[in-house]
Amino acid sequence: MKNIIYFFQFIFISLFFLLFKFLRLKLSSAIGGKLFQIVGPIFRSNKLIRENIKKALPQLNNEEIKKGISGVRDIVKFYKKNYSIALMIDQRVSEGIKVNFFKHKALTTTIPAQLVKKYKMPIVPVFIERFENVKFKITVQKPIYFSDNASTENITSKLNEVLEKMIISKPEQWIWSHNRWK
Repeated sequence: MKNIIYFFQFIFISLFFLLFKFLRLKLSSAIGGKLFQIVGPIFRSNKLIRENIKKALPQLNNEEIKKGISGVRDIVKFYKKNYSIALMIDQRVSEGIKVNFFKHKALTTTIPAQLVKKYKMPIVPVFIERFENVKFKITVQKPIYFSDNASTENITSKLNEVLEKMIISKPEQWIWSHNRWK
């Protein structure tokens, strides 16, 4: 992946696919290292997992921030420093809105929609595919721009549709470890 972006900020969205941490590493290097990601409690609090990720990907020195209110404050802080954000938006969340995900209502984060509305940042869907056990391919889709009058619900629904297409194209790549429709 060559360096693709140096002067624009993006919201990269993806799913928990195999090698999702490697995806973040490659995106970070492609945009000059100015990338942060919100991480869930298992990666933040489980020392064994964090240490193994650090050993496997020592170059992964970009920023991670916590979920929740403190994370939202950090988003603004990093935005003002010209960072892009990487979000795995297929996670089950405790806050958000219920929109369709595979024809069933699922509580879904509105963080990407809020960033779009406040900062006019485009959304860039990315997908990592593992094949032949040790090879991978990263697909960076065209940026999605939303009109100023797009609602949070419309943006969030559209992003779930993008996720659905990614999953349908390669369902074996999706790491689905929780009940998304709970």
